[in-house]
Amino acid sequence: MVEDLVPIFICCVLPIAIVLIVSLVKINADRQRSNIIIKAIEANNEIDADKLAESLKKPQRTPLQILNLRLLRGCIFTLIGIGLVICGIVANNTEVEFGEDPVLIPIIAGSLSLAVGISYLIVFFVTRSQVNTITESEI
Repeated sequence: MVEDLVPIFICCVLPIAIVLIVSLVKINADRQRSNIIIKAIEANNEIDADKLAESLKKPQRTPLQILNLRLLRGCIFTLIGIGLVICGIVANNTEVEFGEDPVLIPIIAGSLSLAVGISYLIVFFVTRSQVNTITESEI
């Protein structure tokens, strides 16, 4: 009975709880921002509500920051993938059968991580020229 509850909690309850917590945090942040704007309007009628709302918005990342994050994530995922694939190959060469967990799981996880990392790097190299032209036109 207890063995059946653990996978249910991990597969069903945990993801629902994570989504619920993230949603409640966002709702709470929006509610606090709206309360600040309402109190500022009540306290002083001459305040510009649009400027106050603009200043309380979450800061947006610049295209260069987004590009640097893509490069960082691409490097991290690629290196993790290469490391896991190497661990799987080493475990396979130490007389462990390919279908067993010490070999199969690192190779699968490593290949998935490697694919994600390479895709981030591809997007980085493709969008790099676009971001360079945007930053040059702003200067």
